[in-house]
Amino acid sequence: MLNRIKQLFSPKDISNHILLNAYSTVGDAPKPSFPHVLNGRRDLSDAEMGPHLNGFMHYLAEQNQGQMTRTRYHVIRHLQRTQQHLSFAVDAADMPAFLQWAQSANALVFMQDGSVRDPQGRVLLAPSGEDGDPQAVIPYPQQAWERKARTDALLAERRIEVPASLPPLVSEPELRLRAPEDILRRMLALFVVAIRAESLTTEKPITVADLQQRFPPAFANLSDAERAFLAQEAPTQQEITQFLWRYEAILVLQWALGLQKELPFPNEICDVSSISGKVIERGTEGLRKQLVARTPSEILDALDLHYRLHWASRQAILKKTPMPAVLNDGVLQERHHALNWLVRFEDREWDDVDTPT
Repeated sequence: MLNRIKQLFSPKDISNHILLNAYSTVGDAPKPSFPHVLNGRRDLSDAEMGPHLNGFMHYLAEQNQGQMTRTRYHVIRHLQRTQQHLSFAVDAADMPAFLQWAQSANALVFMQDGSVRDPQGRVLLAPSGEDGDPQAVIPYPQQAWERKARTDALLAERRIEVPASLPPLVSEPELRLRAPEDILRRMLALFVVAIRAESLTTEKPITVADLQQRFPPAFANLSDAERAFLAQEAPTQQEITQFLWRYEAILVLQWALGLQKELPFPNEICDVSSISGKVIERGTEGLRKQLVARTPSEILDALDLHYRLHWASRQAILKKTPMPAVLNDGVLQERHHALNWLVRFEDREWDDVDTPT
């Protein structure tokens, strides 16, 4: 695998040059202004990009007998966010200029010797697979660091403790936000499974046929897990509860579409009547006419906050300590799931979205 990565692009001229593979997380990597030979460049539109990144991540995960370290974990996370892969041949004298470009591109660099380096050229992972320079850092755009600092300050005001080592998250230059129409369709799909689950707790459940007649667009966008749930005449209590929680995710998507004014602090369950009313009273076409999508910065602020709150709630559960600020872990799980879906975390679709903390 190592040789395949090194030789991915056939270099045109590497006499007295260093072969470099740069992995940039920004959507629009800056134009290289340093002397170089460009051996290849591709982005997420290239069919080979995904398999290459997956292969590289698998290779890194197996290094050093599969021992996962914090550095290795965050290098892999960087590759999951990579949007541009560029292969250069650069003269040694031009390496300082290349590293300046890598900083602006928010890129990690895979070197010919098999090491992974940060934008300052410091070794993150050695060719042996072991962690490298303790001073090496995973790069994040400046907006990500600023957002993390703001969130940390907000949590400190509420006396919620999270470690400073929790990393920044995706930021504006890296963001590939879901389109408003896709968000609306996902919200409607969640609504029909949530309202079906809620009705199953009553004496007169709403039939799936009735829901399909009243909300046909929702059924065109169901996930596999949602279809399986609706196909059951008598789901288990656990399944009913699972899909009842989807109201919390619906709140996030309605907020992202401008249909809810705010996301309340996650210490109480949502107002189900308000959420349902938005859909029942306006209908699909009425909702489309009133969409005012939140700005990317608003959504990223919400994600950063809920990610850190979710860490705090999970720690309280693991350590069996009082929940800080009376946080509701169930609410946080659903909100974190919805926010990660909105920003295409790990490029996963709804059923497979992860919420690591």
